[in-house]
Amino acid sequence: MAALPQISEAEFEVMKVVWKYAPISTNEITERLVRTTTWNPKTIQTLIKRLVTKGVLSYEKQSRVFVYTPLVKESDYIGQESASFLNRFYDGNIASMLSAYIDNDRLSESEIDALRSLLSKGNKKRED
Repeated sequence: MAALPQISEAEFEVMKVVWKYAPISTNEITERLVRTTTWNPKTIQTLIKRLVTKGVLSYEKQSRVFVYTPLVKESDYIGQESASFLNRFYDGNIASMLSAYIDNDRLSESEIDALRSLLSKGNKKRED
């Protein structure tokens, strides 16, 4: 798969709304983000335009309203960013990353239990 465009933290906040509610209008995106951020509507519109330019969002004009749809799946983007983080900081070694989190008490017991469960599921899939 080709590398997906880089998006900023602010653009990612817009994408989270679009991924959750698409298809979604400019006004709906703005209403949701004004409630959860300190951004003004013009800032949000600028972020939406950037995402269209980057090829992450598409839009369709429905009468006088622009309606947006993601062109990138959330899981694909998060997967790419996770791999990039892992490669950048831990040379691609997930065991090193988890060790750093455990050694620095960044994981709770419930998070460790959840990881054990995921690893167990992964082993069962390989056995099948």
